[in-house]
Amino acid sequence: MDVEMNTEIIRININSINNCKEETDKLKHAAEVIKKGGLVAFPTETVYGLGANALDAGAVKKIFEAKGRPSDNPLIVHIADISSLGKLIAEMPGFAHKLIDEFWPGPLTLIFKKSGIIPYEITAGLDTVAIRMPAHPVALALIKEAEVPIAAPSANSSGKPSPTLAEHVIEDLMGKIDMIIDGGATNVGVESTVLDITSNPPIILRPGGITFEQLREVLGNVELDPSLKINDKLQANQTQDKSKKIIPRSPGMKYRHYSPKASLIIVEGDTSQVIKHINEMANDYRSKSIKVGILATDQTKSYYTDAKDVVVISMGDRNHPDTIASSLFNCFREFDHMNVQVILAEAIDKTGIGLAVMNRMNKAAGYNIIKV
Repeated sequence: MDVEMNTEIIRININSINNCKEETDKLKHAAEVIKKGGLVAFPTETVYGLGANALDAGAVKKIFEAKGRPSDNPLIVHIADISSLGKLIAEMPGFAHKLIDEFWPGPLTLIFKKSGIIPYEITAGLDTVAIRMPAHPVALALIKEAEVPIAAPSANSSGKPSPTLAEHVIEDLMGKIDMIIDGGATNVGVESTVLDITSNPPIILRPGGITFEQLREVLGNVELDPSLKINDKLQANQTQDKSKKIIPRSPGMKYRHYSPKASLIIVEGDTSQVIKHINEMANDYRSKSIKVGILATDQTKSYYTDAKDVVVISMGDRNHPDTIASSLFNCFREFDHMNVQVILAEAIDKTGIGLAVMNRMNKAAGYNIIKV
């Protein structure tokens, strides 16, 4: 039987992190936990990460155990200084400097050929390593204090919605890790974009906080991994079957992720038809005594069935998809707390950060998409 750990929770005011001894001392304490091989959950600009010393294979294994994460799902290494790259990678493509200058610190993960000091556990045996520099004062300060690169996937139980608040980490990992740093809500709300720069042209393996359009503006030619272009459920299932035979090159490529407890169904099409179809489906589920959640937008929330056994939540402003990205995972967790059995979700446009939003929704739904 597993024995629960004593998880320490510390709260840090990000506005005084650089000029307050009390806050600095808290970070030094957290860094000591990392140095000693422990696990610390901490905020980044994207989601909360679960960190361990990236050069300590034993510490890295603890991440997989705490999350219940498959060991063939590679991790991202976080750094706080460009000079740290030299010992972690085998080579630096010339155009990588453009990306680093433009987007670091920030929600962009770059895949490099790895150096020999990167543990097998980080990369699942691949010859490449995913690295990023987060744009969050707590994350950067923790890495600097620890004086080691920090491996950090999202700080949630594997498969569940990613955490955008410390409360989400507490819900999933309390008693399983050494420490949780509460630094308030994250900003971007979806994970970083993962760009493979070992290929020519570079390939987006996971869309995220830096958009396809932004990358094209800097590099010119950038491609999407074929799996990101899947819209048909049958094609998605075929791809997942094939993926069982390969090691994913990036987090989020192989397994169902980001999922609420309820079954999630995405409805895609003309907005008026989507609203009509979701209302019809909601009424059908209600007739079977099934509690329904509807994931709407600010523009459409008022058009849905008003009944006590239907929960309608807006994920944000359809015209400002960044608001949807920042709230999506929290909406999933709200539905969990309300014990809905089925969630009917509106699709949004896949341009800009909308591509990342729909990637997370498709994964959460297991590609259960209805087109109207």
